[in-house]
Amino acid sequence: MTQINAGKIYIVDYEILKGVPTSSDQLYLTAPLCLLYKNRLDQIVPIAIQLNQTPGEKSPIFLPNDNEYDWMLAKMWVKSADFIVHQLVTHLLKTHLISEVFQMAMHRQLPPVHPVYKLLKPHVRFTTAINAVAREKLINEGGIITKISSLDGKGINEVIRSAMETLSYESLCFPEDIKARGMEDAPKYYYRDDGMKIWEAIYNFVSAVVNIYYDSDEKVQGDEEIQVFVKDCHTGMNKSPISLNTREELVKYLTVVIFIASAQHAAVNFGQFEWYGWIPNSPSTMRKPPPDQKGKVDMKYIMESLPDRGRSRTTLGAVWALSRFQTDELFLGTYPEMCFTEEPVKEAIKTFRKKLEEVTKEIRSRNEGLTFGLLNLYNIKLNSSFKSQPSQELRVSRSESCCEQPFPGYHLVFDQVKLLKQVTEEYVVLKEIKHQL
Repeated sequence: MTQINAGKIYIVDYEILKGVPTSSDQLYLTAPLCLLYKNRLDQIVPIAIQLNQTPGEKSPIFLPNDNEYDWMLAKMWVKSADFIVHQLVTHLLKTHLISEVFQMAMHRQLPPVHPVYKLLKPHVRFTTAINAVAREKLINEGGIITKISSLDGKGINEVIRSAMETLSYESLCFPEDIKARGMEDAPKYYYRDDGMKIWEAIYNFVSAVVNIYYDSDEKVQGDEEIQVFVKDCHTGMNKSPISLNTREELVKYLTVVIFIASAQHAAVNFGQFEWYGWIPNSPSTMRKPPPDQKGKVDMKYIMESLPDRGRSRTTLGAVWALSRFQTDELFLGTYPEMCFTEEPVKEAIKTFRKKLEEVTKEIRSRNEGLTFGLLNLYNIKLNSSFKSQPSQELRVSRSESCCEQPFPGYHLVFDQVKLLKQVTEEYVVLKEIKHQL
C-alpha cells in the first residue's frame, strides 16, 4: 500500500448515518464509504464507493470502470449522505448551535462593559433569533428538512446527538482540524488556504485586543467573569476547556468563537445553491434502495431514485433563500456601535481591516490563474454574525471541488474527508481496488 504511505489516499466515512431511521419505507438513507485518490495531475478523484458500512456480498464496492450507471448512482448516494451531514452537522451543529452556546454564556456571565463582551457581541447578535426560526421551521417535525430528506424529527435528533458525541473543542479550532484530518498538503484545497489566512488575521486581532486589557497570564486567571463564561460554555459543549490559564489560551478561544460565526459559517452556508441547486449533484433523499449488486442499474432506475418534483422544488427554494445576500450587512472587522472607546483598540480594528483587505488582494490574484470558476464563499467583508450574508463587492473565494477533477462538483466536505494513514479491517474496500492505484 505504497500509495497510502505516500499520502495519496483520502477517505470519506459517513458512519454517523449508520442505523439512522428513515421517515418512510419509501425513502432511503445509507452510510457510505468513499475513497479518493490524488493522481499525477494533483486531482483528487473518487476511486471506490461502498454504500454500506458492512462489506459483503450484498454490499458491492463500486469502481469507476463499472457500468457507467452503477458508478453514477454510487456517487449520487455519497452526495445524498453528504447533504444530510452537511445540513445537520457541518452547518447546523458546528456553526449555529455551537455559536448559541457561546452567545448564551456571554449574556449570562459577562457584563456589557467587559471587553470580551464588546469583542464578541457583533458576531453572535442574531444567533438565538435565527436558531429559534430554525427550530420552528427547519428541523422540527414537519419542517423543511423532514419534507425534503429521508429523516423525521427522531432521525434528525439522532444524527445531531451522534455528532455531539465526537465533537471536541480541538475540532472547532481551524488549524487543528485541518491537521487532524491530514489535509495540510491536499492539493487545491482553497478552503484550507483561504481559511488559514482569515484565521490568522482574526487571531492576531484578538491577540492585540486581549493584550491591551490583560498584561499577564495572572490577570486572565483572576478574571472570574471570564472563567465562569468558559465553564458555562463547557456545560453546553462537552470536551471543551473548563478554565483558561494564559492570555494565549484566551486568544485562541475567542478566535474560535469569531471564526465560527463569520468565516466558517460563510463557507458552509452561502454556496449552498451552487452545490444543491442541481439536484442530481446532491440529492436530498433517495426513493429507491441502494443497489446490492452490480449491473442492475439503468437510467430509469436512477431517475426513480432521485427526489420527486415536490421535494426538489422545496430543496431549491430552501438553498436559494439560504444563499441570498442581505442589504443591511455588518462585515468582519466592523464594530458599528463602537463599544470600544480606547484608542489602542480602535487602532487594532483598523489594522485588522487592513489585513483583511490584503488577504482579499492575495486571493483575487490567486484566482486569476485558475481555470475553474470558484465559489465565492469567503468574503473579506465577511458577515460578522448569522443574519448578515456576503457582499457581492469584495470576496475571498475558495473552492472545494479540486479544480478540473473528473468528478465535477464533488464536495470535499469540510469535516469528513481525511487522509487515510493506515489500513484496517474496517477499510477492506482497499483490497478490491489495488489495480486502480
